[in-house]
Amino acid sequence: MTTTRPDRRSPAAWLACLVAVTAGAVLILALQFLPPTDAISATRRTISEYALTDAKTVFDLAVGLVALGSVAGFAALRLRGALPVAAAVCGALWTAGLLVVVVFPKNDWAVGPSVGGTVHRFASVAAFVCLPLAVLFAARAAFPAAAGRRLLARLLAVASLGWFGIILGAIALAAATGGHWWTTIPLGLVERGMALTELLALLALVVPARPVDLRVPASIDTVV
Repeated sequence: MTTTRPDRRSPAAWLACLVAVTAGAVLILALQFLPPTDAISATRRTISEYALTDAKTVFDLAVGLVALGSVAGFAALRLRGALPVAAAVCGALWTAGLLVVVVFPKNDWAVGPSVGGTVHRFASVAAFVCLPLAVLFAARAAFPAAAGRRLLARLLAVASLGWFGIILGAIALAAATGGHWWTTIPLGLVERGMALTELLALLALVVPARPVDLRVPASIDTVV
Protein backbone atom coordinates (compact mmCIF):
# COMPACT_ATOMS: atom_id res chain seq x y z
CA MET A 1 0.00 0.00 0.00
CA THR A 2 1.01 3.69 -0.27
CA THR A 3 1.81 5.66 2.88
CA THR A 4 3.17 9.14 3.55
CA ARG A 5 6.21 10.35 5.39
CA PRO A 6 7.34 13.83 6.44
CA ASP A 7 9.98 15.36 4.17
CA ARG A 8 12.34 17.26 6.44
CA ARG A 9 13.69 19.26 3.52
CA SER A 10 10.36 21.01 2.94
CA PRO A 11 10.18 22.98 6.23
CA ALA A 12 13.88 23.83 5.91
CA ALA A 13 13.24 25.18 2.41
CA TRP A 14 10.25 27.34 3.28
CA LEU A 15 11.99 28.65 6.38
CA ALA A 16 14.97 29.60 4.21
CA CYS A 17 12.53 31.39 1.90
CA LEU A 18 10.95 33.28 4.80
CA VAL A 19 14.31 34.38 6.23
CA ALA A 20 15.93 35.34 2.91
CA VAL A 21 12.94 37.23 1.50
CA THR A 22 12.38 39.10 4.77
CA ALA A 23 16.07 40.02 5.02
CA GLY A 24 16.06 41.30 1.44
CA ALA A 25 12.95 43.41 2.07
CA VAL A 26 14.45 44.86 5.26
CA LEU A 27 17.64 45.85 3.42
CA ILE A 28 15.64 47.63 0.72
CA LEU A 29 13.60 49.41 3.39
CA ALA A 30 16.79 50.45 5.18
CA LEU A 31 18.10 52.08 2.02
CA GLN A 32 15.17 54.48 2.14
CA PHE A 33 16.06 55.69 5.62
CA LEU A 34 19.87 55.58 5.69
CA PRO A 35 22.19 58.02 3.90
CA PRO A 36 23.05 58.56 1.13
CA THR A 37 19.98 56.87 -0.37
CA ASP A 38 17.53 58.50 2.06
CA ALA A 39 17.50 61.49 -0.29
CA ILE A 40 15.92 59.41 -3.05
CA SER A 41 12.18 60.04 -3.32
CA ALA A 42 10.20 56.92 -2.45
CA THR A 43 7.23 58.47 -4.23
CA ARG A 44 8.76 59.31 -7.58
CA ARG A 45 11.94 57.21 -7.90
CA THR A 46 11.95 53.47 -8.50
CA ILE A 47 13.66 50.98 -6.21
CA SER A 48 16.36 50.34 -8.82
CA GLU A 49 17.53 53.92 -8.36
CA TYR A 50 19.46 52.68 -5.33
CA ALA A 51 21.72 50.69 -7.65
CA LEU A 52 22.99 53.93 -9.20
CA THR A 53 24.44 55.08 -5.87
CA ASP A 54 27.28 54.02 -3.60
CA ALA A 55 24.79 51.64 -1.98
CA LYS A 56 24.69 49.40 -5.08
CA THR A 57 26.27 46.51 -3.15
CA VAL A 58 23.49 46.60 -0.55
CA PHE A 59 20.84 46.77 -3.27
CA ASP A 60 22.38 43.84 -5.12
CA LEU A 61 22.56 41.82 -1.90
CA ALA A 62 18.91 42.58 -1.11
CA VAL A 63 17.67 41.51 -4.55
CA GLY A 64 19.95 38.47 -4.46
CA LEU A 65 18.46 37.42 -1.13
CA VAL A 66 14.94 37.70 -2.53
CA ALA A 67 15.99 35.61 -5.54
CA LEU A 68 17.60 32.99 -3.30
CA GLY A 69 14.57 32.93 -1.03
CA SER A 70 12.31 32.52 -4.05
CA VAL A 71 14.29 29.49 -5.22
CA ALA A 72 13.97 27.98 -1.75
CA GLY A 73 10.25 28.73 -1.66
CA PHE A 74 9.50 27.10 -4.99
CA ALA A 75 11.71 24.17 -4.00
CA ALA A 76 9.59 23.76 -0.85
CA LEU A 77 6.47 23.63 -3.00
CA ARG A 78 8.11 21.08 -5.27
CA LEU A 79 9.00 18.89 -2.29
CA ARG A 80 5.37 19.04 -1.16
CA GLY A 81 4.21 18.04 -4.64
CA ALA A 82 2.48 21.42 -4.98
CA LEU A 83 4.28 23.07 -7.89
CA PRO A 84 2.48 22.77 -11.25
CA VAL A 85 4.59 23.15 -14.38
CA ALA A 86 3.13 26.57 -15.25
CA ALA A 87 3.93 27.85 -11.75
CA ALA A 88 7.47 26.46 -11.96
CA VAL A 89 8.09 28.21 -15.27
CA CYS A 90 6.73 31.53 -14.01
CA GLY A 91 8.68 31.17 -10.77
CA ALA A 92 11.87 30.54 -12.74
CA LEU A 93 11.23 33.64 -14.88
CA TRP A 94 10.62 35.73 -11.74
CA THR A 95 13.90 34.57 -10.22
CA ALA A 96 15.83 35.02 -13.46
CA GLY A 97 14.37 38.50 -13.84
CA LEU A 98 15.63 39.48 -10.39
CA LEU A 99 19.14 38.29 -11.22
CA VAL A 100 19.12 40.16 -14.54
CA VAL A 101 18.06 43.32 -12.70
CA VAL A 102 21.19 42.99 -10.56
CA VAL A 103 23.52 42.37 -13.51
CA PHE A 104 22.05 45.17 -15.65
CA PRO A 105 21.30 48.37 -13.67
CA LYS A 106 18.56 50.73 -14.82
CA ASN A 107 19.30 53.63 -17.14
CA ASP A 108 21.16 56.50 -15.54
CA TRP A 109 19.33 59.33 -17.25
CA ALA A 110 22.09 61.77 -16.30
CA VAL A 111 24.15 59.85 -18.86
CA GLY A 112 21.48 58.61 -21.22
CA PRO A 113 19.80 55.38 -22.32
CA SER A 114 21.77 52.16 -22.67
CA VAL A 115 21.29 48.60 -23.84
CA GLY A 116 21.78 47.39 -20.27
CA GLY A 117 19.07 49.76 -19.07
CA THR A 118 16.65 48.39 -21.66
CA VAL A 119 17.44 44.82 -20.58
CA HIS A 120 16.82 45.90 -16.98
CA ARG A 121 13.42 47.32 -17.88
CA PHE A 122 12.21 44.18 -19.66
CA ALA A 123 13.55 41.94 -16.90
CA SER A 124 11.70 44.01 -14.31
CA VAL A 125 8.43 43.74 -16.22
CA ALA A 126 8.86 39.98 -16.67
CA ALA A 127 9.61 39.49 -12.98
CA PHE A 128 6.73 41.62 -11.72
CA VAL A 129 4.23 39.84 -13.99
CA CYS A 130 5.50 36.27 -13.58
CA LEU A 131 5.52 36.10 -9.77
CA PRO A 132 1.77 36.71 -9.30
CA LEU A 133 1.05 34.33 -12.18
CA ALA A 134 3.13 31.67 -10.43
CA VAL A 135 1.10 32.20 -7.26
CA LEU A 136 -2.19 31.93 -9.14
CA PHE A 137 -1.09 28.75 -10.89
CA ALA A 138 0.12 27.10 -7.67
CA ALA A 139 -2.48 28.22 -5.13
CA ARG A 140 -4.85 25.28 -5.58
CA ALA A 141 -2.07 22.69 -5.43
CA ALA A 142 -0.47 24.38 -2.41
CA PHE A 143 -3.72 24.57 -0.41
CA PRO A 144 -6.10 21.87 -1.65
CA ALA A 145 -7.91 21.72 1.70
CA ALA A 146 -7.34 25.27 3.01
CA ALA A 147 -9.73 27.55 1.14
CA GLY A 148 -8.87 30.59 3.26
CA ARG A 149 -5.16 30.41 2.57
CA ARG A 150 -5.79 29.67 -1.10
CA LEU A 151 -7.98 32.77 -1.32
CA LEU A 152 -5.40 34.92 0.48
CA ALA A 153 -2.63 33.91 -1.92
CA ARG A 154 -4.84 34.56 -4.91
CA LEU A 155 -6.02 37.95 -3.65
CA LEU A 156 -2.43 39.08 -3.09
CA ALA A 157 -1.49 37.87 -6.57
CA VAL A 158 -4.40 39.74 -8.15
CA ALA A 159 -3.52 42.85 -6.12
CA SER A 160 0.03 42.61 -7.45
CA LEU A 161 -1.26 42.56 -11.01
CA GLY A 162 -3.52 45.48 -10.08
CA TRP A 163 -0.49 47.59 -9.19
CA PHE A 164 1.01 46.71 -12.56
CA GLY A 165 -2.29 47.65 -14.17
CA ILE A 166 -1.89 51.18 -12.79
CA ILE A 167 1.39 51.46 -14.70
CA LEU A 168 -0.23 50.18 -17.89
CA GLY A 169 -3.03 52.71 -17.43
CA ALA A 170 -0.50 55.51 -17.06
CA ILE A 171 1.24 54.41 -20.27
CA ALA A 172 -2.07 54.35 -22.13
CA LEU A 173 -3.03 57.78 -20.80
CA ALA A 174 0.33 59.25 -21.77
CA ALA A 175 0.01 57.80 -25.26
CA ALA A 176 -3.37 59.50 -25.63
CA THR A 177 -2.34 62.86 -24.18
CA GLY A 178 1.25 63.04 -25.32
CA GLY A 179 2.71 63.35 -21.82
CA HIS A 180 5.31 61.30 -19.97
CA TRP A 181 3.69 58.28 -18.37
CA TRP A 182 6.06 58.16 -15.40
CA THR A 183 4.96 61.62 -14.32
CA THR A 184 1.23 60.83 -14.37
CA ILE A 185 1.46 58.52 -11.34
CA PRO A 186 3.66 58.36 -8.20
CA LEU A 187 5.78 55.69 -9.88
CA GLY A 188 8.06 55.00 -6.93
CA LEU A 189 5.12 54.50 -4.60
CA VAL A 190 3.30 52.24 -7.07
CA GLU A 191 6.40 50.10 -7.64
CA ARG A 192 7.07 49.77 -3.91
CA GLY A 193 3.46 48.80 -3.31
CA MET A 194 3.70 46.22 -6.06
CA ALA A 195 6.99 44.81 -4.75
CA LEU A 196 5.64 44.50 -1.20
CA THR A 197 2.42 42.86 -2.34
CA GLU A 198 4.33 40.36 -4.48
CA LEU A 199 6.63 39.35 -1.64
CA LEU A 200 3.62 38.87 0.61
CA ALA A 201 1.97 36.78 -2.12
CA LEU A 202 5.09 34.62 -2.38
CA LEU A 203 5.22 34.03 1.38
CA ALA A 204 1.46 33.41 1.55
CA LEU A 205 1.93 30.69 -1.05
CA VAL A 206 5.02 29.06 0.39
CA VAL A 207 4.31 28.93 4.13
CA PRO A 208 2.11 25.86 4.80
CA ALA A 209 -1.38 26.34 6.18
CA ARG A 210 -0.84 23.66 8.83
CA PRO A 211 1.73 20.98 9.70
CA VAL A 212 -0.04 18.31 7.66
CA ASP A 213 0.86 20.27 4.52
CA LEU A 214 4.49 19.38 5.20
CA ARG A 215 3.78 15.76 4.44
CA VAL A 216 4.45 14.58 0.88
CA PRO A 217 3.52 11.33 -0.81
CA ALA A 218 6.11 8.61 -0.62
CA SER A 219 5.66 5.27 -2.32
CA ILE A 220 6.45 2.64 0.30
CA ASP A 221 5.25 -0.81 -0.53
CA THR A 222 4.36 -2.65 2.64
CA VAL A 223 3.50 -6.31 2.75
CA VAL A 224 0.50 -6.91 5.02
